[in-house]
Amino acid sequence: MDGLSVLVRGLSHWRAGIVQTMRRTDDNSAMRIRFTKMQGAGNDFVVLDETRARFNLSTAQYRFLADRHFGVGADQILTVRPAPNDTLDFEYVIHNADGGEVEHCGNGARCFVRYVRDKGLTSKDRVRVKVQQGEIELQMNADGRVTVNMGAPILDLLKVPFKADGLKHALVNGCEVWQLPLKAAKTDAEAHVAVVSMGNPHAVQVVDNVDTAPVLTHGPLIEHHPSFPNRVNAGFMQIVSRDAVRLRVFERGAGETLACGTGACAAVVAGIRMGLLNPKVDVQTHGGTLTIEWQGLAKNDLSQAVFMTGPATSVFEGEIDVPNLP
Repeated sequence: MDGLSVLVRGLSHWRAGIVQTMRRTDDNSAMRIRFTKMQGAGNDFVVLDETRARFNLSTAQYRFLADRHFGVGADQILTVRPAPNDTLDFEYVIHNADGGEVEHCGNGARCFVRYVRDKGLTSKDRVRVKVQQGEIELQMNADGRVTVNMGAPILDLLKVPFKADGLKHALVNGCEVWQLPLKAAKTDAEAHVAVVSMGNPHAVQVVDNVDTAPVLTHGPLIEHHPSFPNRVNAGFMQIVSRDAVRLRVFERGAGETLACGTGACAAVVAGIRMGLLNPKVDVQTHGGTLTIEWQGLAKNDLSQAVFMTGPATSVFEGEIDVPNLP
């Protein structure tokens, strides 16, 4: 292979079958695959179609695809697979930029349903898909935005998972806010976080101003804090009003991204539980605005599902030669 080959073509040319979707290059040292680049509120993805055959990519190959210098570049890789049973429409698999598989991605879910609609893989407005830790429902709206039923928030600390042993906490309107010591070579600070899982773990803290919040310094320390055995996404939320917040998220395995759908859901759930927000909130991120709704406290039922609505856009399509990386 004489270097990276990325061929970007118009959307109208992508009607070939699986033989054209995946093939080996002449020297057998790389596999050429088709991809679609998408973004939802600035959170960007490489989308792969495995509805007819598996690519069987390694962790290193997923990492290569996500690399912004040598691959396509993305926060995450989304894979469309056939449904495992007749009650579902598809399986939705997510890999982070570090190549590791993760449980869920809300912005990716919106791009997922737009992809399967745009590609003619389904004509349904509402689809049900399998994710690593359950099922979610996706709805295409008449205005082009997508609503995702993200399921109920997971508040049981053992299921997040979160190890609270030895940590201090305070109750804010009945919501536990945990004091995390952050120790590193150049800092000896604390973070005060509410812990929520949306199928993936989140630590949410309220800050005065997200523009000056220590996202890039405290974010990785929170992500790797020993209280989170599977690591955690670190959210920094500024309350604008009871109906609006600003949010930055340092994502597990990806670093800070322009938006994080599950992070927006977790932040709103935490804010509602702390008595700071109404049931429906606009979440302003660097990449755009997401609308999150949770009626858990209003209906005195914490098992109420969280609904997220936002944009999903195809950016371009192409082919790339993926090297044979173990």
